Amino acid sequence: MDEDAKPNNTGEEASAEAAAAAPATTAAEAASAGPESDDVGDLVEKVAELVDEIAAISDFRNAYRRQFCNLSRRIRLLAPMLEEAKEGPRPLPEASVAALRQLRDALAAAKDLLRLGSTGSKIFLVLQRDKIMQTFQDITSRLEQALAGISFDELGISDEVREQVELVHAQFKRAKERPDTSDDILFNDLISVYNSSATAIVDSDILRSLSEKLQLVTISDLNQESLTLHEMASGGDPGAVVENVSMLLKKIKDFMQTQDPVIGIAESAANLSPNDNSTFPVVPDDFRCPISLDLMKDPVIVSTGQTYERGCIERWLEAGHDTCPKTQQKLPNKSLTPNFVLRSLIAQWCEANGVEPPKRPAQQSNAPATCTASEHSKVIELLQKLSSQNLADQRAAAGMLRQLAKRSAENRACIGEAGAIPILVSLLPTTDVSTQEHVVTAILNLSIYEENKARIVTSGAVPGIVHVLKRGSMEARENSAATLFSLSLVDENKVMIGASGAIPALVLLLGNGSQRGKKDAATALFNLCIYQGNKGKAIRAGLVPILLELLTETESGMVDEALAILAILSSHPEGKAAISSAAAIPILVGVIRNGSARNKENAAAVLVHLCNGEQQQQHLAEAQEQGIVTLLEELAESGTDRGKRKAIQLLERMNRFLKQQSQAQGDAMAQALAQAQTPSQALVQALLADAQLEEPLLPNSSHLPER
Repeated sequence: MDEDAKPNNTGEEASAEAAAAAPATTAAEAASAGPESDDVGDLVEKVAELVDEIAAISDFRNAYRRQFCNLSRRIRLLAPMLEEAKEGPRPLPEASVAALRQLRDALAAAKDLLRLGSTGSKIFLVLQRDKIMQTFQDITSRLEQALAGISFDELGISDEVREQVELVHAQFKRAKERPDTSDDILFNDLISVYNSSATAIVDSDILRSLSEKLQLVTISDLNQESLTLHEMASGGDPGAVVENVSMLLKKIKDFMQTQDPVIGIAESAANLSPNDNSTFPVVPDDFRCPISLDLMKDPVIVSTGQTYERGCIERWLEAGHDTCPKTQQKLPNKSLTPNFVLRSLIAQWCEANGVEPPKRPAQQSNAPATCTASEHSKVIELLQKLSSQNLADQRAAAGMLRQLAKRSAENRACIGEAGAIPILVSLLPTTDVSTQEHVVTAILNLSIYEENKARIVTSGAVPGIVHVLKRGSMEARENSAATLFSLSLVDENKVMIGASGAIPALVLLLGNGSQRGKKDAATALFNLCIYQGNKGKAIRAGLVPILLELLTETESGMVDEALAILAILSSHPEGKAAISSAAAIPILVGVIRNGSARNKENAAAVLVHLCNGEQQQQHLAEAQEQGIVTLLEELAESGTDRGKRKAIQLLERMNRFLKQQSQAQGDAMAQALAQAQTPSQALVQALLADAQLEEPLLPNSSHLPER
């Protein structure tokens, strides 16, 4: 294997090396220590214990299955000998004790190797072929040497068991002399894909062969391999190696997805539209969980800012890990925050590609309802204070309900079922600032629990929330915007919220709110504008100029949100007109030049809509002047999947425009040339006419004098 094709040492490689690192102890070296250095009974017990532990290791579903199974089977056959050795004569000669020590050390190395074969990454085992095969050979040699030094008579081994152990010894000796060979085709195919770029196209026959030989053929196989790779990373293994192996696994998974659409997307959401018989679309990387590589159905953000599928990261944390699987940073806390924006983007992508949106795991209706009688009575007591006419009691009760609803799903369910929501809604118009802040925030916290969303809407809360959004304190406006976003996650609520007059108030908050208020307004507007009927309302409320202003204020931290909303609005005729009239082309080209991968993608998506229709040539000409062609070529080469598609669309339109422009210039030049030639032709004709008029004055033979 070429030097540059070899991945760096990792934890699995280290395990293989450690298994073979300790040199076989010679009988003389062991004898020098004397039998007193180890209690013989304990030594035999330890060797027997190692054999039992090895017998418990199974499921060698990888490229070395035959070698692992052979090693495990031969070692298990030593168990009867050790059972008899426990009852054998004492003390043992020094040579026998040394042989047992040798056997113990070899078995410990074998256990490490077999455990690696059972739980290690299938891909990585093949990449480390040379070291794995060498480790097999070293352990085989050490076991053969240890068995050769054992005296059956001194250990008191029966003839029947002796024959069995002698057979095992002969098998180890033969294996040492004739080592197994590995699958060279598998290794070479894997190395070629490992060393290829992320965008390189790999032969489908190679990917099919890799999938079958590595036994990565089901969603469970692929998810387990992905989890194993992240376990490697959490153990301190080189990130570049793990990243390359993860990329290789993704290519196998993408291929398997084309063979079976259930693979590569959450099983519950893997159905194509009944009218769509095409190949299943490739899921964008940003929509995949970094652990399972599946399309996320319930994305959550950990404290490092990375997003994962809730179930995957919960299992990771429950396993005792305290690091972020992707970045390996230590997690300051283990809180999980729903990534509502990404969930909406995934839903939008599914709709655009004819894929059934993934269904979130249903919340167990009985789990949150387990609040105790004392907790229930406490909530009832707070509701009584909330319903009183005493302003101080109302304020205190609303503040306490706000805190309780923040703490747990059980509290949110208990408060909702106790009838708190209608009382809270009735207090939204209060003129007491603190009470209003507590009330709207309590409603926000309660809305996180799915069943409470319906309770909030049916209680007529939306007009009151919009009232707070327009006239409340900044904190109250922030949380009312967040509440509208939470409620808008239910599709039918998008229509009702849009009709309530909320959109102009959200646009106003986006323009003049606090940083947190702008974030809350942006997420709410993004989600509401997924519904086509709300786009026009947002555009007419003046959203487009505010978004473009946010794009130019990079320090505002709102570029991502602004571009995401702009990409949605650009598909609407009014939105397209508003963006066109706002001189947005230089700003969008600037994003493609300097923005993040996701922002480049969204900026290109906006330009695709702008550079189509009546003003197409005007916008293409302006974009060309801004130097977009080179930027689009780079994006088509190295952008996200969607970014590449948009860049290619724009390049095709730009090429047609340039050809038309070149043809028009050619026609203009020809016409100008034709016009330039006309005066010359007139002059020639005039001279000829003059010549004809003066012809009698020219000399001819009749006018020559006689000579």
